Amino acid sequence: MQMPKPEQQLQVIKRGVVEILVEEDLIRKLDRSYQTNTPLKIKAGFDPTAPDIHLGHTVLLEKMRQFQDLGHEVVLIIGDFTGMIGDPTGRSEVRKPLTKDNVLKNAETYKAQVFKVLDPGRTQIRFNSEWLEKMTAIEIIRLQAKQTVARMLEREDFKQRFENHSPISIHEFIYPLLQGYDSVVLKADIETGGTDQKFNLLMGRALQQEYGQAQQALVLMPLLEGTDGVKKMSKSLGNYIGITEQPKDMFGKIMSISDELMLRYYELLSRISIDELSKLKEGIKNNSVHPMEAKKSLAFEIVERYHGKEAAEKAKEEFGHIFKDKGMPDDIPVFKLGPADAEIWLPKIMKLSGLVKSTGEGIRLIKQGGVSVGNEKWDDPDKKLPAGEYLLKVGKRRFLKILP
Repeated sequence: MQMPKPEQQLQVIKRGVVEILVEEDLIRKLDRSYQTNTPLKIKAGFDPTAPDIHLGHTVLLEKMRQFQDLGHEVVLIIGDFTGMIGDPTGRSEVRKPLTKDNVLKNAETYKAQVFKVLDPGRTQIRFNSEWLEKMTAIEIIRLQAKQTVARMLEREDFKQRFENHSPISIHEFIYPLLQGYDSVVLKADIETGGTDQKFNLLMGRALQQEYGQAQQALVLMPLLEGTDGVKKMSKSLGNYIGITEQPKDMFGKIMSISDELMLRYYELLSRISIDELSKLKEGIKNNSVHPMEAKKSLAFEIVERYHGKEAAEKAKEEFGHIFKDKGMPDDIPVFKLGPADAEIWLPKIMKLSGLVKSTGEGIRLIKQGGVSVGNEKWDDPDKKLPAGEYLLKVGKRRFLKILP
C-alpha cells in the first residue's frame, strides 16, 4: 500500500499524544519511509503481570493500530523475562516477582486479547526471553556498564525511595536497561508507551546510540483515567472497564462516565476520524449534539469492537430498558445459598457470584454506597443478613437474586 504523506501521518500520530521525542527524528523517519515505501518498525512492550487487559491498556494498542493503518509494522513485546523481574515504575517499594508459570499463563491471555485491536497481518509478537535468557553474565555486566547509578537515580521513583531510605534492589536498576536493550535487538524505529514509561523509553534511545544504531523516536501516551474520572484506570481501584467484561456491563460503565471524560475516551479509544471528532466536540459545545447520544455511540463502538455488533445492539437495548424505562434486566443471575448458610455476608456472596473480583472490592463498594438490598442502601460491610430471598444491586448495572 502507498502510505499517506508524512504530514498527514503526523496529524494522525499526534492524536491524543502527550509528547514526541524527538519530533524532528520522527519526521525524518516518516519522510524516509514514505520516499522508499518501507514500513517503520513500531515497538511497544507489555509485561504480563495480570491476566486481563482493560481499556487503559488499549490506549497504546489503539495508537499502534493507527500506525498499522498508516502502513507500518508493529512489534509487540511481551515481557515474559522482564515480567519476572517486575517494572519498578511508580513503585514505592520492591515489587514481588512473578513466577515463570504466572507470566506465561498471563502472556497467552494477552496474545488472545490484543488481536481484538491489532491487525494480525502487520503484527509481530515477540517474547523478550528470546534474547535476554541467552545473555551471558559478562554481556549483562557490559550492558550495566553503559549507565551510571547517578543516571538511574534521576528517575523520580528511585530518587524518592533513596531520599526516604526505602530499599532499592540492584535488579530494579537492571529493568530499564533490559527494556532498553529490547529496542537494540529489534532495531526499533519508534517506541510508544505511557508517560510513566518515559525513563525506560529514553533508555532505549540511549542504548541504541551506545550500540551504534539510529535512535528510536518516542511517542508518549497519557494514562487513561478510570470511570471515576480522577485516577488512572486500575483493577485495584475498581475503576476499570475490562475488554472481556459482559457487553451490558461494558456498555453501562461507559454510559456512567462524565461528559468531559467521554470526549477523552473518544480521542484515545474511538476510531472516528479527527474531523469527525472535531465536529462532535463542536456539536456538544453548541448543543446540537446531546452528550447522552454521543456517549451511547461511543459505548456501542467499543462494545462492538470486543463483542460484535449483535452483542452491542443487545447491550444498548438492555441499557435503555434498565435506565430509561427504569426496568430490571431480563436475565438477573441467581445465587443459591447452601443449606448451612444461616447468615449472609454480602462481600462473600458478591465474590462467589462473580459480581466482584474479591471480597475487598465488595467491602469498598459497600462503603462507597454502591450496594443496595431491595430498595435500601447497604452501607455496613460487616453487617450480616439472615438467610432469605433478596434482590442485590451493585452500582447501576449489576443485579443478583439471592435465594435460600
